[in-house]
Amino acid sequence: MGRGEWSPGEDKTLAGAYMRFISAAKNTSSNGTRGIVAIPVKANWGPVGELVEITSEDELKNVYHTDFGGGFTAFKLISLMLLGNPNKVIGYRVADGSEAKASVKLQDGAAVDVLTLTTKHPTSLEFNVTIRDSLTEQGSQELILYEGTRKLFEVPFSDIDALVSAVNTSTRNEWLTATKDNDGTLASVTNEPLAGGNSGVASVTNEQYMDALTAFEAHRFDAFTLDGIVDADLRASVAEWTKRLRSQGKKITTFLGGSATDDETPSTGFNRSRSLDYEGIVNIGVSGEYDGVWYSSAEVASYFAGLVSGLPLRESVTFAVTPFTDVKPRLTYEQKKEAVTSGTIVMSYENGKVRCERGVNTLNTLRENQNDTWKKIKMVRVKDAIDMDTSSESIEKFIGKVPNNPDGQAYVLSALKNYFETLSPTLIAPDFTVEMDQERMATAGKDQFFWEYRVADIDTMEEIYGTGYHQ
Repeated sequence: MGRGEWSPGEDKTLAGAYMRFISAAKNTSSNGTRGIVAIPVKANWGPVGELVEITSEDELKNVYHTDFGGGFTAFKLISLMLLGNPNKVIGYRVADGSEAKASVKLQDGAAVDVLTLTTKHPTSLEFNVTIRDSLTEQGSQELILYEGTRKLFEVPFSDIDALVSAVNTSTRNEWLTATKDNDGTLASVTNEPLAGGNSGVASVTNEQYMDALTAFEAHRFDAFTLDGIVDADLRASVAEWTKRLRSQGKKITTFLGGSATDDETPSTGFNRSRSLDYEGIVNIGVSGEYDGVWYSSAEVASYFAGLVSGLPLRESVTFAVTPFTDVKPRLTYEQKKEAVTSGTIVMSYENGKVRCERGVNTLNTLRENQNDTWKKIKMVRVKDAIDMDTSSESIEKFIGKVPNNPDGQAYVLSALKNYFETLSPTLIAPDFTVEMDQERMATAGKDQFFWEYRVADIDTMEEIYGTGYHQ
């Protein structure tokens, strides 16, 4: 089923709904939020090369563990992202090919291998197991799994078959699989380490990140960001990928940034925005401190991806209070002005709070049928939402189901008008129009229906001026 953009004179191969935007119409959309953010991450736990949905910090801990340093980015950046209140995060664990699961072979009293325990995911976490006589069930043994000194899982067993079954079927066991090697009675061991594991983060390349993009592409999401990576070639590839997806009707917004070193020179971030120059890409230009840790602008991008995607469409990110406690560099008034004109998101520290400045994207060069509203994150979000909403409505209710005759066309227009009525007066003025595109219908094929709408969209107040008179 097709969805995307079209140009006059162009016929689409796929059946579907296609939208074309003219700035005179200032397209807007629904009050609802979507709020799904996609991010590739490096982690010391969790499935490699698979998409995983996360909605809370507890789920994040279970999926990717809490490792913070050592090149691991999952917990650090997804937890920051969740502070922005997105509806959902979709993670994809990248690895360099050296990733390996840890394992241990347990033996009987004659040093014969009886049981192999293997971690469920590649990891370098320090797991160890203890086998001992049960303290509560006479004639039985028990297996205890630890991460370091923290006990994770305990299971009593009467024989090796019972242990294998208990480990592999227990809903409390999130860490191990068990394989029987031979019959026998396990010898007691204390804190026997699982060895041979590797997280696979030492040599991750752009190729693994491109694999992540391919995986994300087949699923629904609204915002995308990298996990602090600032490689210029990868950034360029992500930018082109973003443009392609948006042209095909997948209206994502990508959030990028630079290194901590880049952030020290504001002009570096401003020039990065000018280079990206696209309404579907947001660039962050300053570092932020949260909970005693400094995050580069490329890492701060994860917070803004969560924040923007979770905002109601009637709200703007402009002057939003962030959870950061400090920002660097602290920009001058003139630097803040240049940030806005270059299309760079920056933050300011004022009265003990760190606030976002103007909610702008990186669009600098207006293309055909664009005006300055395309430079604002909020306005692009509503343009995107109406595209997605009306295309989805057409695909689900009309394509292949409604006859292309006057009655069917009137039915489609009536349904679309009902949709726009739900947007007024919060997002659009009441005097909108939805009607058949008579000019293009004059040359339309028998299976084609062209419609158009005009609305006066409603922005948020971002500049308030007052005049005072004193007598």
